[in-house]
Amino acid sequence: MVASALSATAAATVVVAVVAVLVAVCRGEFTVVVPDSSSSAALVNAPQTGLSDRARTDPAEQRAVQEVMAATGNGWASGIADVCRGRWHGIECVPDRGEVYHVVSLSFGALSDDTAFPACDAARATLSPAVLALPHLRSLFFYRCFTANPQPVPAFLGRLGPAFRSLVLRENGHVGAIPPELGNLTALRVLDLHGNNLTSAIPATVQSLAHLQLLDLSYNQLAGEVPPFKFQHLSILDLSHNALQGGVPASLGQCRSLLKFDLSQNRFAGTIPDALGDLSDLILLDLSHNALSGPIPAALGRLSSLRSLILGDNRMQFTTVPGDIFAGLRALTTLVLSGMGLEGSLPESIGELGHLRVLRLDNNEFTGVIPASFRRLERASELRVDGNRLVGPIPFGKQMMWRLGKKLRVGGNEGLCYDAKQQGLEGVVALAGVADCDSVRSRTTQHLGGRLRNTGGLPAAAAAAPSVGVGAGVCVGSWHVFVGVLVSLHLARL
Repeated sequence: MVASALSATAAATVVVAVVAVLVAVCRGEFTVVVPDSSSSAALVNAPQTGLSDRARTDPAEQRAVQEVMAATGNGWASGIADVCRGRWHGIECVPDRGEVYHVVSLSFGALSDDTAFPACDAARATLSPAVLALPHLRSLFFYRCFTANPQPVPAFLGRLGPAFRSLVLRENGHVGAIPPELGNLTALRVLDLHGNNLTSAIPATVQSLAHLQLLDLSYNQLAGEVPPFKFQHLSILDLSHNALQGGVPASLGQCRSLLKFDLSQNRFAGTIPDALGDLSDLILLDLSHNALSGPIPAALGRLSSLRSLILGDNRMQFTTVPGDIFAGLRALTTLVLSGMGLEGSLPESIGELGHLRVLRLDNNEFTGVIPASFRRLERASELRVDGNRLVGPIPFGKQMMWRLGKKLRVGGNEGLCYDAKQQGLEGVVALAGVADCDSVRSRTTQHLGGRLRNTGGLPAAAAAAPSVGVGAGVCVGSWHVFVGVLVSLHLARL
């Protein structure tokens, strides 16, 4: 048997006494740790020194733990003489002043070699109501325990005692609705039902959990609208990968302690509420893959702590990006605005985001040139502007092109070109489908000459425009494209 309860390494990995939550910022960038200060300091991994040898686990709690263990397929636990004195992994206890140990935490499921909690018999395991006989219980953790025996989240969990703080039922295959009885757990700090097959709406009773610090209902099949949450202590809210609909609740702007806010991969519609600009501590905001419409609120520019802004795949046609929104977002490391139908020019101010590592502006309707300020994105490891209507020379130097490699995507912009003569092509791998500016100049000169001969001359201002930085793919005989080339020539001079 693996001895001891959570090690320091394990505590940084799972949600038990200390909630360690991986915040997925563009596939994982940082971890937010939310301590449960009310319980973590009191937990022990073994009998306390200084107590007499007469100290034993409360007999009723001893029997309850053995019943819970048997229900998960761990019948061997009936042979444990004392569950608190034996340092059994996954069982945590605290002593009282009367030489009695009380069970405060039970954890099941093999997370890794370092966190080998008692495994569950996935085909027969159940969550026993014997947990109700543990009045000092603070934490329950079940991971992949009932996957071959799908069952609802038990409603009796709403009758756990006033000390209960953390309920984690991750990837267990739970089915049915979230029981409204969970709203009775008014001292709850953590509610994590991630990765199950839960359906129906989020029960309104969840609003009673005024002390919640983490609410993770992601990767289920929940539907309906989100209740008007106003959790003052909530740090992590993840409702992603469901079928939730309606508008993004403006009341979420009152959750002033939010660090991570993820509503991605749902069916939310309407506009992004200005109230989200009040979440001054927010680190990650992900509203991607919904049906949100414009405009992008300038109020988001108040999120001075924000590191990741992910709004991609909301079809906001005819929407422009507020040019001044990035002045207050200087901490950004990830900006994703892909596939939104955005138009207008690329904001120069993006080039001032000195910490930016990931920039995705692909598959929109952006026009004009790539701003020269983008050359200052020295920390960028990924930059996508492909699939737009950009024109003019690519402004990045050879070193930046080498550094980005295949993570630089500029294709699908018929008007872009690269000055190979000046910058060189050695080591550059991201220019498939992009024309050389020299060849474009040559074609444009011929095109202009043909126009002059056929029309008897152009206005002096147009005829005098220098032939530099024009886009590839000029369509001879298309007057609106020809005018666009002249505009890009002018922009290239600025």
